[in-house]
Amino acid sequence: MLVAERYDTIVRLVNERGSIRVSELSELCGVTEETIRRDLDRLEQQGKLRRSHGGAVSVKETQAETPYFEREVIHQDEKRRIAEEAVRRIEPRDRIALDASSTAWYMASILPDIPLTVVTNSIKVALELSSKEKIEVISTGGMLAAHSLSYVGPLAERGLESYYVDKAFISCKGVHLDRGISESNELQAMVKHRMIRQAKTVYILADASKIGVQAFTHLADWAEVDVLITDGHVDEKDALLLREKSIELIIAGQTDSAAG
Repeated sequence: MLVAERYDTIVRLVNERGSIRVSELSELCGVTEETIRRDLDRLEQQGKLRRSHGGAVSVKETQAETPYFEREVIHQDEKRRIAEEAVRRIEPRDRIALDASSTAWYMASILPDIPLTVVTNSIKVALELSSKEKIEVISTGGMLAAHSLSYVGPLAERGLESYYVDKAFISCKGVHLDRGISESNELQAMVKHRMIRQAKTVYILADASKIGVQAFTHLADWAEVDVLITDGHVDEKDALLLREKSIELIIAGQTDSAAG
């Protein structure tokens, strides 16, 4: 494969998947991981993708809100494992907030029918929970964001101001070790930040591809986060640095966790 062909292949794969790891690109392109890292550096300089610690993220993914049907299939296995881990943290009579992420929808789909109050801006989450008789669902209302099937804007934010919750489960586009949590869409970020402000305990749900990424809109500082749940693909160095933060790091599928 010529260098130009490899560049085209890398950009195509990153855009198709939203994000991809160096190890995957190395195997698919038949070159060393060091070569892939150099390729990613050059492609980032050309503005064709954004580098993350473990690979690369689509520029489209970091600048615009990804349609829901696309988010459902990006890293879906990792998101399901993270959702399962998050649901284990929910107890009867909890009041929780779920955002409009695909991970939150996975959570809603496996939540047991126990006494809970769920506040959400997600239409899909609300519909998923509608068949569970013991769960009270409160929808924010607001302006419809068609791509994410969710409510955003001032009405959604004001709706959240009326409630305090025990736990907020928030997904994101970027988890940066220095700059905190970020999101690609400003309107979604504002709703998610309001959820964070209304919660006693804040859980950030992010698969390993998002670690090291800085998306367009700042969502939260590390001081506002209590727990980060990620998957087993997290880089050991990143995991070590995250454990130095004043948060609890939970790796889905592992029995142990550590707090900073």
